[in-house]
Amino acid sequence: MDSSALAQLPFIAAIFAIMYFFLIRPQQKKIKEHQQMVEALRRGDQVVTQGGIIGKVMKVKDDNEIEVEIASGVSIRVVRSTIASVVSKTEPAK
Repeated sequence: MDSSALAQLPFIAAIFAIMYFFLIRPQQKKIKEHQQMVEALRRGDQVVTQGGIIGKVMKVKDDNEIEVEIASGVSIRVVRSTIASVVSKTEPAK
């Protein structure tokens, strides 16, 4: 290796560090927060799916599914990971 290649090595390392702190790390944090939100879902929560459907959680199933009521008497099965956000949270039972 010549001296110009060695001079570029710290620059390349700095680029990777910047990419890690500005791209990779925030994305990992966002994924972890979404997983925690999905695991905390319970009956009565009002949710929005990634498809834009708003409904109320009627049943939380163990096999990675929930049942969401989108209208009076109309329920659909939804994969838990497709929940985009929780609009209103119910209070835990005492």
